[in-house]
Amino acid sequence: MGEGLLGLFDSEGARSLISYLDKRRKLYLGVFAIGFVSGYPMAELIIEWLLDSDGYIPVGVEVIILQPLEVILLQLRIAAQIAFGLTIATIILDLSWTGGELFPEAASRFSRSSGSTRVVSAILAVTTLGVMGLAYAHNVLVPFLLEYLAEDSAESGLQSTWQLQSWVGFVTGLYFSSVLGFQVPILAVLLIRSGLIERSTIVENRGAIWFGALFLGALISPPDPISLFLVGGPMLVLLEVALIYEGFTNRG
Repeated sequence: MGEGLLGLFDSEGARSLISYLDKRRKLYLGVFAIGFVSGYPMAELIIEWLLDSDGYIPVGVEVIILQPLEVILLQLRIAAQIAFGLTIATIILDLSWTGGELFPEAASRFSRSSGSTRVVSAILAVTTLGVMGLAYAHNVLVPFLLEYLAEDSAESGLQSTWQLQSWVGFVTGLYFSSVLGFQVPILAVLLIRSGLIERSTIVENRGAIWFGALFLGALISPPDPISLFLVGGPMLVLLEVALIYEGFTNRG
């Protein structure tokens, strides 16, 4: 394996991947544009749903709007998240289709089934993992962190007043991060089977990867150990599952 990014990625394979993604940039930009345009009206529905649903505003918390443009800015932010998610999904499906041809030296690691079969399998995997991420955020992550923030403000003697843009942005960011984070298994499998990274390299650098996941958790959650694990922990568990799966399905 040659010198690559942080010593993890094969440099020649990374150049091939970057070159391929550059050739397909019009497709990805088109998907992003479609996702952004269609996501903008969906964002309004999401905001209304959050305001009307129980459990997203803890008892004693008041949500306020400080400026008229907040709703528009929120819609733009959510639309961008939707567009980015669709683009990532498209890249995963694209690489599932062309992985064997794009990395011929690693073709034997990819499924011998047809490209369309691999894409259908990838769609099912992406959808299933995304639903799992949504369920995790909805039932565990969001309720815990919102309640934590509300109780922390109350204990500090502060009035629990949340700005609409910050509150909705925080909640949708947690959902988005969970959906994206739960794609770790399929991304890891694609990287290993493409030859961009060796399974042994991930194992050897497990400590650095764990630190990175917890650091990501620190960026989007309160800086206490429980919150860090709730955000970064699932990605680490899913990565270990991906390594086990890859080990069983590609022996020899």
